[in-house]
Amino acid sequence: MKQIDVKENEAGQRLDKLLGKYLNRAPKSFLYKMLRKKNITLNDKKAEGNEKTRLGDVIKIYLSDETFDKFHEQPIVGAVKPQKKREPLEIVYEDENILLVNKKSGMLVQKAEPKDYSLNDAILEYLMEQGQVTENTLRTFKPSICNRIDRNTSGLVAAGKSLAGLQELSKMFQDRTIHKYYRCYVTGRVEKPEHMKGFLVKDEKNNQVKILARSTDKEARPIETKYCPIFVGEDYTLLEVTLITGRTHQIRAHLASITHPIIGDQKYGDEKVNESFRRQHGIKSQLLHAYCLEFPQILGKLSYLSGKKFQAQVPEEFRRMERLGK
Repeated sequence: MKQIDVKENEAGQRLDKLLGKYLNRAPKSFLYKMLRKKNITLNDKKAEGNEKTRLGDVIKIYLSDETFDKFHEQPIVGAVKPQKKREPLEIVYEDENILLVNKKSGMLVQKAEPKDYSLNDAILEYLMEQGQVTENTLRTFKPSICNRIDRNTSGLVAAGKSLAGLQELSKMFQDRTIHKYYRCYVTGRVEKPEHMKGFLVKDEKNNQVKILARSTDKEARPIETKYCPIFVGEDYTLLEVTLITGRTHQIRAHLASITHPIIGDQKYGDEKVNESFRRQHGIKSQLLHAYCLEFPQILGKLSYLSGKKFQAQVPEEFRRMERLGK
């Protein structure tokens, strides 16, 4: 007999779905048959499978070791081990429910291909090293990143460590109640704030987007981007950007559409300007940084984060530009 004691990150799931994570090679028909025959019980009672599990529930599985092993595949951590020792995560904030990390430019947030090594993998490795998760607990709940930024964008990425943290963070990003602020260096002089609106159309083939002032294309999505100049140099400007909507490549493409592309942006930027800043100032990556997250008023388990702001230190290339402007 195997016993599952339902813990906090497993509570609130349907019994059949939770069983499917433990007996992940068993067909659903087999699980329901075992429930009918009381070979699987919930709190020592017959169960249907559609019950919502609660903290402290006890699930008993009366199967032979041979049968259990047949349907119980050992979990595999999703990370691909890096070729060298993992670089330490730059953790901005951590508690039992969430983790905020300052991502470096050039690192994927999540895998694009199975062989990729991503920030999500690095976070899982970190949590395992700290003893906060194990291969066994990863079977029923896997901490995960809740927001995405482009590979070549640096800055704050939020991950849910607990089920409550993952659910509530994901909802805040989905309904846009969490405020996201970016800093970027753009070409040219931008001397006044602006609230831009338009439409974004994806070009899936080339992994690019187009910005239109107006559109009747049913695939076009409305976008809004606010910016305010922080420092105006001779031929460049430091902007603070607020995302009202959050579409793919929105900041990069929107600023490029008004002839102020981000310095170092190889996809939407100005090649001559990028080359000039690379030669003269060693700027090799795009100067876009997700520097601040501001939490809304929150009810529930994450209420202690209500109204709090978290900022991520800018990378060295930003500091180089700051020194240039002095």
